[in-house]
Amino acid sequence: MNRAYAAIDLGSNSLLLAVESADGVLLHDQAEVVGLGKGLGDMGQFEPARMAHAEQVLRHYAQVASSHGIPPQQIRICATSGARRASNAPQFFDQMKRELGIKIQTISGEEEAQLSYLGALRGLELEEGPVLVIDLGGGSTEIIIGQGELISYRTSLEVGAVRLTEAFGLDQDSSGLPGALSHLQDLLAAVVLPAKPSQAVVVAGTATTLAAMDAGLSTYQGKAVHGRLLTRDRLNHWQQRLLHADAGQRQLLACVSPKRADYLAGGATVIATVLGFCGLEACIASDAGLRFGILKAARAAE
Repeated sequence: MNRAYAAIDLGSNSLLLAVESADGVLLHDQAEVVGLGKGLGDMGQFEPARMAHAEQVLRHYAQVASSHGIPPQQIRICATSGARRASNAPQFFDQMKRELGIKIQTISGEEEAQLSYLGALRGLELEEGPVLVIDLGGGSTEIIIGQGELISYRTSLEVGAVRLTEAFGLDQDSSGLPGALSHLQDLLAAVVLPAKPSQAVVVAGTATTLAAMDAGLSTYQGKAVHGRLLTRDRLNHWQQRLLHADAGQRQLLACVSPKRADYLAGGATVIATVLGFCGLEACIASDAGLRFGILKAARAAE
C-alpha cells in the first residue's frame, strides 16, 4: 500500500496537483493555469496548443508524484466541465494513458460537487449550521449545502468564470453584464435549496485570486487566503474595476495570478450572484477544493 496519495484536478482553466501522506500531511501542492477549456463553448474541442501545454504539466506532475513513490497509474485524476463538453477529450485522455501511463476519469457535475465540498472544508473553522460551498470552475459552478461531512443538496450549474466571460464578452467591456446577470438568474431559477445556509465557502483559483487581490497581496500566499472573508460588496467592487480596465490594467490588478486576469470579472459576477440568491452577504475563501476531496475519498476507499 502507498504511503502517499496524489490527486490531480484537471479543470477547464487550471490543472492542480496535491500529494498527501497516508495520515493527511500535505507533501506537495501546485497549480498551473493551462486554459484547456478556453474557446470551447458548449460543443467544441480542446485546442492542440492547449492540449500540448496540458501534457507538459501532466508529465511534470507525474514526475512529482513519482518522487513521492507514487507510480503514474495510481495518481487519481478527475476531469470536470471542459472534458464533459469537449468532443476530443476521450482521444486526448487515451493519448495521455499511452504516453504517460496515467488514467484520467471524467466525473459528472454531481460527483464534482460532492468531492469539492469534502475538499473545500479542509482546515477551516466554521460555525454550526448549514454550509454553502461554491466551487467556481472555468466551465461549471458547483453549489453544495451540507453540515459536517453530510451533504443535503448538490447541483452543478453549466456556467463558470471562463464560460460566462466568453459568452458575454466580459473581457472586452461592461456591455455584456446585464445579459450575464440574466443568464445566471435563469440558471439559478432551477435551484431549490433545502434550507438557507448560515455561511458560505468559495473555492477554486478564480475565487482565491480575488481573495488575494482583496487582501492586497503582490504574490499568492495560500495561508493568507485560506479562511479570508470576501463580501458581496467587495466582489462587486472588483467586478466593476476589472470590467472597466483594459487587458494590461487587469493583469496589474491580478498580479498574484495574471493568467486569470481576463476571467476574474466573470468569476466575481458568478460568486456575488450565487451569494445573493442564497441570501448571504459574504463567503469564506478556501485554498483547498476538489483535489483534496479526491484524496479524502481515496484514503477512505483503502
